[in-house]
Amino acid sequence: MPPENPTIQGLEILLSGGAGGLGSVTAALLESEGAHVVINSRHRGLRADITKADDRKWLLDGVPKLYGLVVFAGNPARGPAAEAMQLSHAVNYEGPIMLAREAAERMKARAMQGSIVLFSTMQAVALFPGSTAYAGEKAALLHAARILAKECRGPLNIRVNVIAPGVMAAGMAEASIASGKYERYLRDETISRYGAAADIARAVRFFLEPDNYVTGQVLSVDGGITL
Repeated sequence: MPPENPTIQGLEILLSGGAGGLGSVTAALLESEGAHVVINSRHRGLRADITKADDRKWLLDGVPKLYGLVVFAGNPARGPAAEAMQLSHAVNYEGPIMLAREAAERMKARAMQGSIVLFSTMQAVALFPGSTAYAGEKAALLHAARILAKECRGPLNIRVNVIAPGVMAAGMAEASIASGKYERYLRDETISRYGAAADIARAVRFFLEPDNYVTGQVLSVDGGITL
């Protein structure tokens, strides 16, 4: 049976890595609908490094009625190959998936429904040369999220989904847009425009709906680039 009140009003939602452009717009949308939004980053809100087990525990302890977890955290993993691979594994895969799994265990222990949204990338669902360090770990995150969704399915309705953004005029892609890296997609009309933070916020809001019937899925918000 769907919940009697399928709104996010009053629900506790943690946005990890949510202090940036994508997270701040998402937070504003959720707060406008009455959600209790908690921001986590290394520098703002509940300051914690999700690559560290003790920090993850402290962070989750700070949101005891957690309903929704959205993990924006990520790193473009540029630089020398070996260093980039190590950084990407910690920030783009291990930290987010461990936080998601630990949050899911707490949701199960409270016998209450919940929604977890993780962030991958267009580079994990299509082939982009030169993206191994970043895309490899984001692809692993995508697969691990689907496994977690399968482990969480059932009457408690704990859902796990993934958003794979394209070229967004916010967050990590801003520097690449400024450099002209993605202009060809506009010139050849692959996309009509760059993505906006609001496009991501609406996708997150969809997955957080208490009566949502979707789990274990990947939503590409990329204007069609990966087609």
